[in-house]
Amino acid sequence: MTLFELKEKMATLNAAIVADAEWIAEKAANPEIAIADIDAKKAHRDELQKRYEMLKEQHDGMESAQKAALAVQQKQNEIITNPKNSLLAAKGEFYKAVLTGGDVRKAYQMLGAIPASTADLGYGENLLPVNMSNEIISEPFDDNPMRTIIAMSNITGLVMPKLDYTIDDDFITDKDVATELEMTGSQVVFGRFKSKIKAKVSDTVLRGTATALATWVDNALRSGLAGKEKKVMFAATPTTDEAHMSFYSTANAITTVTGATMYEAIIDAIGDLNDRFAARAGIVMRRVDYLNMIKELANNSATLWGAKPEDVIGYPVTFCDAAIKPVVGDFSQIQLNYDIGATFDTDKDVDAGIYLFVLTAWFDIQIKLKSAFRLVEVV
Repeated sequence: MTLFELKEKMATLNAAIVADAEWIAEKAANPEIAIADIDAKKAHRDELQKRYEMLKEQHDGMESAQKAALAVQQKQNEIITNPKNSLLAAKGEFYKAVLTGGDVRKAYQMLGAIPASTADLGYGENLLPVNMSNEIISEPFDDNPMRTIIAMSNITGLVMPKLDYTIDDDFITDKDVATELEMTGSQVVFGRFKSKIKAKVSDTVLRGTATALATWVDNALRSGLAGKEKKVMFAATPTTDEAHMSFYSTANAITTVTGATMYEAIIDAIGDLNDRFAARAGIVMRRVDYLNMIKELANNSATLWGAKPEDVIGYPVTFCDAAIKPVVGDFSQIQLNYDIGATFDTDKDVDAGIYLFVLTAWFDIQIKLKSAFRLVEVV
């Protein structure tokens, strides 16, 4: 029975109840009407009232459920009409079209980003829409803390000077910097090193809402890129192509400062930096190493445990689980550059019911001045 039909039946019962009530009021004062007839009419009215209340209970339940469904629909409409969520839904439709072999051209149109070249619409390499590429690659990642302290760019063929300023008729007083510039030149040339990140998408996620699909794939790609970035920056045995990207690589030969304790080694490392780098110095280290250092410094006192790391050491600290040896220095002297033109590909594991959205990005990490950094080691 529909809600409308319930309302009709309740209206009919209510009319009958009103009619009985009027009859009782009219006949109760008439001595010629037998009291038994009046009692019978009252019993009939009470029965109708009970029936009415039964229908009303059912009616109220259905009406409440309908209002709740309407509220959900209104919220969904608000989500859809919100520009930010509309873009998220459009991204989801793009991912779905790519993974299922749907109309990729239409998905591009929804994103408002049809490339000038048709090569990426099935005739050649598949370029990721520019707005999506910028979001995935350029926006800060919560799980790569290095992005908060290093320089970021998205430029093809990037070439930069190693020193951010010079003074006429001036000379470089830091021997390490002068030697480095003499040996390696005064410019940094960024290369293109390929990295593939695979987002795994299950059947249930793919068949779900477009916004959920977009969120899932975006998070997977961002987490994958973040993991790759941290891995190459702190690789103890990097590949040949990535050797120049790692703080720990022998190719960079960053000076190591030792100390009897972690605190002593860090302070000595900062003191070993040239003034131009020490003024902007920071420390990157694992949280466990910092806590062990605090445990040693505190000596059963609770004072240091509530203090901020920069209040304890005197310099800002960034925690990174990949930093097996603390790195001290001016982190503006390291830059991550993604080349323009990320591409995508797809694959599917039929047996597992898993789809793969594969992002290929080209990036390079350059430590512009190795002399701006020191490695810390306890001996």
